[in-house]
Amino acid sequence: MECVDCGSLATSERRDRTAQGYRRFRCRDCGRQFNERSGGVLNRTQYPSDVIALVVLWRLRYRLTAQDLSEMFLERGIVFSHEAVRQWEAKLTPILTAELRQRRHSKHGAGRRSWHVDETYLKVRGCWCFLYRAIDRNGDLVDTLLSEHRDMAAAQAFFRSARLATGMTPDRVTTDGHGSYPRAIRSTLGRHVKHRTSAYRNNGLEQDHRGLKGRIRCMRGFKEFTAAARLCRGYDELRAFLRLRTRHNQQVLAHRRRVLHLRRATAVLAILQTA
Repeated sequence: MECVDCGSLATSERRDRTAQGYRRFRCRDCGRQFNERSGGVLNRTQYPSDVIALVVLWRLRYRLTAQDLSEMFLERGIVFSHEAVRQWEAKLTPILTAELRQRRHSKHGAGRRSWHVDETYLKVRGCWCFLYRAIDRNGDLVDTLLSEHRDMAAAQAFFRSARLATGMTPDRVTTDGHGSYPRAIRSTLGRHVKHRTSAYRNNGLEQDHRGLKGRIRCMRGFKEFTAAARLCRGYDELRAFLRLRTRHNQQVLAHRRRVLHLRRATAVLAILQTA
């Protein structure tokens, strides 16, 4: 294993292990002693990485509060507070989001060339904020961005983020006709992008908002803007990664659905454990 201090490969494994059962190593060049979790965000935590990864996965994916998660694991003999859940989420969600966005960056296709963009609302510190969301023609996620304002700067920031996440520029964008979109599309995506304003063409996106709305409904609101933006983007990225369909109205057999879900959930847990 590579030394976390000097990067040397001249390391040797020690016979003893940490309290959580992780292997310990010693670098023969610099004399540094470390374990499997040294250098990661979970290095100093007193709980195993697989438990923390499962907590963060359930926190992002399902309609559970931090208190719900602490009570669920308490019944299994693992004691931690709801504040620990928030701390683990704050540490691991950005890492998971960045990895899932990187994997989604290389996916291209004809359906990715058509974007549907809309905003929904949520409260942060008692004030309404605007959550920009976009999906493509197949219903796959394009990007998510939380903004305190609904104006030209917010629309331009969203389109820049969406182009960075997908690695491509769409052929057409469908919006609800807000006045900030035409100029934001021309200045950010280019004048060749066709802009369509139609309410019924965005019905799929309006229905897609229900997933995120249902996730945050069980919570007592957000007290910090950064926490709200982190949870919204993390939920959408994880939901898109676990999505089984590749097009609308596609049927997936129950056995195949279970296999795919288990395979992708295992991949998410691996990302979280190695953070």
